[in-house]
Amino acid sequence: MQGTVDGFSYGAVTPVVAYLMACLGGALGLRCTTRALLVSHSRRPAWLALGSAAIGSGIWTMHFVAMMGFAIKESPIHYDKPMTYASLGLAIVMVGVGIFIVGYRGATGAALFTGGTVTGLGVASMHYLGMAGVRFHGRFTYNTVTVAASVAIAVVAATAALWAAGRVRGFLWSVGASLVMGLAVSGMHYMGMAALGVHLDGHSHTVGGAPEPSVLAPMLIGPLAFLLLAAVVVVFDPMMVMGRPVRTPVEHKPGVPAAAVASHPDRRPALHEGRRPEHHGSRTR
Repeated sequence: MQGTVDGFSYGAVTPVVAYLMACLGGALGLRCTTRALLVSHSRRPAWLALGSAAIGSGIWTMHFVAMMGFAIKESPIHYDKPMTYASLGLAIVMVGVGIFIVGYRGATGAALFTGGTVTGLGVASMHYLGMAGVRFHGRFTYNTVTVAASVAIAVVAATAALWAAGRVRGFLWSVGASLVMGLAVSGMHYMGMAALGVHLDGHSHTVGGAPEPSVLAPMLIGPLAFLLLAAVVVVFDPMMVMGRPVRTPVEHKPGVPAAAVASHPDRRPALHEGRRPEHHGSRTR
C-alpha cells in the first residue's frame, strides 16, 4: 500500500527555521575554519574541530527541524535514538575530515576537491542515515536519479563553502557564503525528500500525522546549546568575526620611528651590532 506523505505539516515554519539553523551552523563553521587558517599549526586543530562540530550540528539540527513537519497520514512516526545520534556523529566526523584537509592543504586544487567531496558525502550520509532511523509501519523507497541529484547538490555546496572559508575574509562576504550554504543544504534535504516513496505494510488502523514536537525537541537541545555557545565564542572574538588578524600594537620608543619598530620587531639595539649608539643633543652640564 502506498503511503501519503506531507513534508510541510506546519506550513512554512519548519522550512524557514530549518534554513536558519543551516545558515547558523554554516556561518559558525566558516568563521572557525577561517580563524584556523590565521593561527599557528599548534592551535589550528582546535579551531578546525570546532568548525567541524558547528557545521555538523547545524546540518543535523536543520534536518530534524525540517522533519518535524514530515508526516505519513496513514501511520504514526517514531525515531530510533541510537541511529539518530549516530547520524550526528557521522556528520561531524566526515565534515571534519573535509575541513582538516582544506585547513592543512589549502582551499585550492585537489585538496579543495577532495575536502568538498568528503564533506558533501558526509552531509548526504547524515541525511539518509537519519531517514533510516525513522520508524513506521512500512518502509521507504528512493528514486535513484533524485538521490544522485541530492548528493551532487551536497558536494557542490560543501566545496563552495570550503572555498569560501579559505578565500573569503570580509564579514559581509562570509555572511553571504553562509546564506548560500544554508540554501544548498536545505535544497539537498528537500531534494532527498522528493526522492522518497512510502510503502505501508498492509492497512493501518491508526491515524498518522507529524510527530509531536516533544518527540524531537529533547534530541535537539544538545546541538542547539552547542551552536549557541559557539556563537558566543564568535561574537567575542574579533579575529573570527572580521576574518583577519588583529594588528600587533606598535611599541613606541624614544627616538625610534614607529614604522621602523613595526617593520623590524625583532631588531636588536645598535649596541649589539658592534658600534656605539649615537646620542643626539648636548649633555646637561
